Amino acid sequence: MTTLARQLPHDVEIEQALLGALLVNNEHFARVGDFLKPEHFFSSLHARLYEAIVHLRGERDRDVNPATLRTFFDSDPAFIDAGGIAYLQALVEATPAIVNVLDFARVIVELATRRALVGIGEDIVNTAYVADVTNSPQKQIEAAEKALYGIAEKGKFGGGFLSMREALKAALLSAETAYQRKSQTTGVPTGFRLLDYMLGGLQRSDLIILAGRPGMGKTSLATNIAVNAARARLADPQDGGACAFFSLEMSATQLATRVMAEYAQVPSEKLRTGKMREDEFYSLADAVATIEAMPLHIDDSPGLSIAQVAARARRMKRDREAGLDLVVIDYLQLLEAASRRENRVQEITEITKGLKGLAKELDVPVLALSQLNRGVDNRDDKRPVLSDLRESGSIEQDADVVMFVYREEYYLRTREPDMSDAKKYAEWKEKAERAHGKAEVIIEKHRHGPTGVVTLAFNGELTRFDNLAREEDAAFAA
Repeated sequence: MTTLARQLPHDVEIEQALLGALLVNNEHFARVGDFLKPEHFFSSLHARLYEAIVHLRGERDRDVNPATLRTFFDSDPAFIDAGGIAYLQALVEATPAIVNVLDFARVIVELATRRALVGIGEDIVNTAYVADVTNSPQKQIEAAEKALYGIAEKGKFGGGFLSMREALKAALLSAETAYQRKSQTTGVPTGFRLLDYMLGGLQRSDLIILAGRPGMGKTSLATNIAVNAARARLADPQDGGACAFFSLEMSATQLATRVMAEYAQVPSEKLRTGKMREDEFYSLADAVATIEAMPLHIDDSPGLSIAQVAARARRMKRDREAGLDLVVIDYLQLLEAASRRENRVQEITEITKGLKGLAKELDVPVLALSQLNRGVDNRDDKRPVLSDLRESGSIEQDADVVMFVYREEYYLRTREPDMSDAKKYAEWKEKAERAHGKAEVIIEKHRHGPTGVVTLAFNGELTRFDNLAREEDAAFAA
């Protein structure tokens, strides 16, 4: 018994009908031009014909008919073999009196998607048959997920170049959104006025590094940002964003306890011991009712690789109900590279490039926390600089934004002088009072805008960051 080879999904007649409809009425192009691409066509000739229509009608706004289209294909062998201008005339003549170009275009895209699925399936089968020690089954699964994501995302099919006209349209839409919003925040809001003022929110496709020495509160600040973004989305579907929080250091329970304490303004120590007043318990219950409705998802799997993070983020992005607008990783140095490298610097390079690639692929901001070198503690001025980033070269290079958390109060507490030296003690006390309850977010690198220092309020008991009183940041409001 002979098994006949199956043909790839396609419908040449539908393609002919669509091209004929476009030649009969150029106005139809406006209905399909934003999603139908030349690569969706099965026939290579039809793909080239449609590409010419896109060029003439979509980019140059010229009339398209068999005569104008023919000039581009007089020397095309496939066009000549099909019959030349007679073929174009036949397409026009065969066009139905009543035609729904939108349905035709959707069928063509669906068939192209099915062909892509067949291709991915064949690749999966062929790769699985090869016993390659460097390509484990897990890596094959991750590669398959990435390929499937590429065709699942609306508007991502085919990839390739984006015309300046399309890029300008997206840029203008972003500017219009910023103009119409009172907050002038185009990205995912952090919930901190001055930080959003400086950054315009966390921008899509950006890799943002938030670094600090232990005890500075970088995890707390990242948690506050994630909660603020999720809370904003809960209040307004057009604002904020759904967040995926990869907690590689703390368990999900520990992180949830911290979030509850911060939101309910009840010290986490009381949550652990149960020594709460009645009003604090009710505040906690109210906080839980709000927090559990927020689109905030925690993954506390230890030892994740950059490839696993990417695969899980893609799955969440693909889920229309959950969605994904922000990825937070706590912290960068706990991620593993997809493959073993000669040294840690090379591994960090692979990780930061992977995170930047993920931000671009998913079109969401990726906020990654990072440790600093111990050299900071040995300096008199302990404010961090870019060179303090651990394995700093690739982090500094790949990041769009680098921010440091610095609390002078933390260091002053450890340097309290003896009260016998009245002058020295008075100077220390003045500094301590000035720094009390405040933290600095130092924007050291900002690829799209200004750098500078944002001062926030810090509640050590709750490990919570807040906006300062408006009169304290009035200089930034102008």
